[in-house]
Amino acid sequence: MDSGTGTGAPHSRGAGESVPAEPAAAGRIPLAVVVVDREGLVSHWSRGARRLFGASKEEALGRPAADLLPVSGVLPDTDDEDPTPYGAFTAYDGLGPDLESSLDGRLSYPAAGRARLTVPDRDRVDVLWWAYPLVGPGHERLLVLAADTDVLRQEDDDVAVERIAPAFALHTDFPGAEELARRLPEILPSMSVGESARIVAQILELGYPVLEFSQNDLIPVTPDWGVPRRAERKARRERAARAVQAGEPLPEGHQDEAEDLEYAAVRERLEFLNEVSGRIGTSLDLSRTIIEVSKAVVPRFTDVAGTYLREQVVAGEGFPEGVPDTTTMWHRVALEHTDEPGRWDDVVPVGEAMPFPAHTPFFQCMTSGQPVLVPRISEQMGHMIASQFEKRDIRPLITGRSMLVVPLKARNVVLGFMILLRHPERVEFNDMDRVTGAELAARAGLVLDNARMYTYQESVAETLQDSMLPQIPPRMAGCDIATRYLPGTLLGRVGGDWFDSVKLPGARTALVVGDVMGHGLNSAAMMGQLRTAVQTMAALDLPPAQLLRNLDDLAQRLGDTYLATCLYAVYDPIAGELHIANAGHIPPVLVRAEDGRSELLDLPTGAPIGVGGVPFKAVHVRVEPGDRLVMCTDGLVEVRGEDIGVGLATLCESAAHPAASMDDACDTIIRALNTRGGRKDDVALLLARLNGIEPDDVAEWRLTLDPAEVGRARAVVREQLYDWGLERLVDTAQLLVSELVTNALRHSHGRPLVLRLVRGETLVCEVDDDDHVLPTLLDSEPLAEFGRGLRVVSTLAREWGTSRTGAGKTVWFELTLPRRR
Repeated sequence: MDSGTGTGAPHSRGAGESVPAEPAAAGRIPLAVVVVDREGLVSHWSRGARRLFGASKEEALGRPAADLLPVSGVLPDTDDEDPTPYGAFTAYDGLGPDLESSLDGRLSYPAAGRARLTVPDRDRVDVLWWAYPLVGPGHERLLVLAADTDVLRQEDDDVAVERIAPAFALHTDFPGAEELARRLPEILPSMSVGESARIVAQILELGYPVLEFSQNDLIPVTPDWGVPRRAERKARRERAARAVQAGEPLPEGHQDEAEDLEYAAVRERLEFLNEVSGRIGTSLDLSRTIIEVSKAVVPRFTDVAGTYLREQVVAGEGFPEGVPDTTTMWHRVALEHTDEPGRWDDVVPVGEAMPFPAHTPFFQCMTSGQPVLVPRISEQMGHMIASQFEKRDIRPLITGRSMLVVPLKARNVVLGFMILLRHPERVEFNDMDRVTGAELAARAGLVLDNARMYTYQESVAETLQDSMLPQIPPRMAGCDIATRYLPGTLLGRVGGDWFDSVKLPGARTALVVGDVMGHGLNSAAMMGQLRTAVQTMAALDLPPAQLLRNLDDLAQRLGDTYLATCLYAVYDPIAGELHIANAGHIPPVLVRAEDGRSELLDLPTGAPIGVGGVPFKAVHVRVEPGDRLVMCTDGLVEVRGEDIGVGLATLCESAAHPAASMDDACDTIIRALNTRGGRKDDVALLLARLNGIEPDDVAEWRLTLDPAEVGRARAVVREQLYDWGLERLVDTAQLLVSELVTNALRHSHGRPLVLRLVRGETLVCEVDDDDHVLPTLLDSEPLAEFGRGLRVVSTLAREWGTSRTGAGKTVWFELTLPRRR
């Protein structure tokens, strides 16, 4: 960058501080800016450096800085009586040893100097210089600013040039300190916003470059230095601009203005792109990113910006494949404009999807992947475009405007495009705007693709997590159940927490909550394996402690990479009892219906699943109808930096809060614990209201091993169903009970059978025998003597199943209760 330096007001420091005054003359000193990288090579060489040191930019870049900046030499022959006319600054032929030390990286503090040096094809030059060592992640190691003082003498003879010395001062010592800091990047070479901000911060910390006229008179170096006659320079630039636009030769002496114009235009566009880059991509939310992209270009670059995306992108699906064609649907996802409110809303509403025919500029852009420039939309083209909008006349909105269509691409695939329009009275889009628009679209395309991928991955993760969590019915035998799952707030939607419920014989229900340690897909996969194993073993009616023992063995066989905690409870609504075992999990909360008191159940903690070789112990807990059991994972009660006891106390308090429904009770707990902040882990919550089953709703009989007991079984079932008012189920129940008892008699080894009926949400019938072999559904032959019984049960029952017990097995079926009239 070729930047000027400027003259601020002199500032007097110390006792009797003087009021800042305007300088006598501005002076004009083009500032040379040189940046040296960590290898000691020149990475930036401004036009001011070319004028001051005699080397062109092409000659300087990539060369050792010491070869271009004369840092050493010999004292020239002089007849001056005072060999040091500049006080502390020697008349040295070269910029001096301090700059040499700075170039070598030996100085960690800023240095400044004044010296005379010999430049090819020029007289000896009197130079002021400032050098800043740079630190940080970038490649820059040193920033050098330098200026020719002879220009000051040429501009104003009243300036005592010999007394000026380069120095450093706090920028806050000067009037307009904020303005100085804000405009400091204009002195620096063109670079990214982040790099510029980093270097500016270091300059302000090390000391602002100033000219010292005396101990109390300082002038800060600013971008305005070198523009003493701003109105005159502006007029010269305007004349040069008009000549360039008209294609006329430049007036004599205006070549520099034309060069400045071109440079200023490029810099302005780079600044615009950097600004846009900083404004878009602040979120991975796709809809927010779309709005950011649209707002970033209006009104600075265009007056209207319409954004269209492919259907797969909007739907959050996978990466769209193939080149778009005339059947590709494009969704209008955003429209930003400077026209009066509502003018565009009815004609081109956001959310509309439409294809584009092959003869339109939009189709050309989407298929070629290149910007399409239409300097002015003619009436004919306006009519052609308007034909795509059926009964809506869009011509008044677009005819006469300049249009630029830019593709939104990522990985060489067009995700969408933007239609940019300028008002007729505004300058048309040109080739430089086409380049700027293409660069803008490229950056926007990458940001949109990142948001699309995040949205897609979130959707996949949510689908995966939902598929791994069971759909638990709100009512089981003797209990009501409500559940909640909350994904981790910072670690993605996929986690290792789960809950489950399993129907067991005897109208019992198994309640499970577990937590695989860790996050991500691996934890979710491990969770899926453990959950399936728990369901399988629960269906075998294993006691809680034995089930956790078997689960621990399974985890050992799967590998020692993951650990998990698990709480397994079996609720027997007939006996009014919970049978619970714990594997390293936080204890459950039991809320007593009698007095509303809540308590953490005191359970043997046990080791986490996967540790191996540790026994588990189960306990029995008496419960009454209406009691509530709360089981959750530690993500609900644990907050970083807070004792877990605080969360458990809040859990007990919120669980005891009265609620109109089970869902309301869950929401109360979540609100109480999820608003504390700091939660990162996912959460699984299971709440069960233990209603129990009244003794009058249970009937049980013992049957001897006599074939005549089949008839007795049919009779007692018939009688009991009439007593319960379920006569409509008598015929079906009698038939199915006859099949189960007949099979049990055939396979029993000597112990009596047990027949049980339970009336709850359904009618459950169970037959227990002492045979451990589970019956299977057979594909019987037409004339086969056996095998039809279970097929009849499977056909007529709502559900049926088998499970092993300690003494043998249980075969059961369910029938749906008839609606009450």
